[in-house]
Amino acid sequence: MSTGRGVLSIVAGVVFCGALAGNTAIADDRRPRAVIELFTSQGCGKCPPADALLGRLSADPSLVTLTYAVDYWDYLGWKDTAARPEFTQRQRAYAEARGDRAVYTPQMVIDGRAHAVGSDRDAIDRTVASLAEKKSEPVVDVDVETTRDALVVRVADGPATSEPTRATVWLVRYDRRRTVPIGRGENSGKTVTYTHLVKALQPIGMWKGKALRIELPRQDGAHESEEGCVVLLQAETEHGPGAILGARRVERPAS
Repeated sequence: MSTGRGVLSIVAGVVFCGALAGNTAIADDRRPRAVIELFTSQGCGKCPPADALLGRLSADPSLVTLTYAVDYWDYLGWKDTAARPEFTQRQRAYAEARGDRAVYTPQMVIDGRAHAVGSDRDAIDRTVASLAEKKSEPVVDVDVETTRDALVVRVADGPATSEPTRATVWLVRYDRRRTVPIGRGENSGKTVTYTHLVKALQPIGMWKGKALRIELPRQDGAHESEEGCVVLLQAETEHGPGAILGARRVERPAS
């Protein structure tokens, strides 16, 4: 594999989101105002209001929204059907990188840099506005092109005046909506609808400040019509994941 201005080519077939089936996919051509990641759990009694709020935020085209189910409340009597250990690790890594060790649900992490209680709309709006005003990290263009056979990701050069940055390119696959009946635990008897519920978080390349092209072949038969995906460019620090420098959503239009 090669980086820099070369092509990173992954030979193995990649399980793509439904948006990448054929040429019907679209890429949102607007630079997102913020990336909002909700960490939640089906076993968390305080989480349904945050799950509903994430659904409302997802209607804003200027935001990229993602929901991650964590597994550390499973012992309360209900095993979260969408949780994965790597999602819990992502939340803990954020806390370690920030230095505050704040790990809780519902928690929204904004642009990889700050967090707020996931049900507090005012705090989330304030955080988004504050980070936009004092943006200290470079904003890097990320473009996505989809074809019948491949996903092509292009990451632009970083600003010439910025410090050298090392960042991971992530492909995040999600279900646009999933409704889950909960049988036990703090939410026993409730039915909760999750929006942009993450199914897989896959690193697909490393960016070191120079233009990068990544091409991923599509695995036949692996797509579903209700899936979407996001490509994230996220800085890496010595303490863990850092600021999200760029993002591009790819999704099939709702029917």
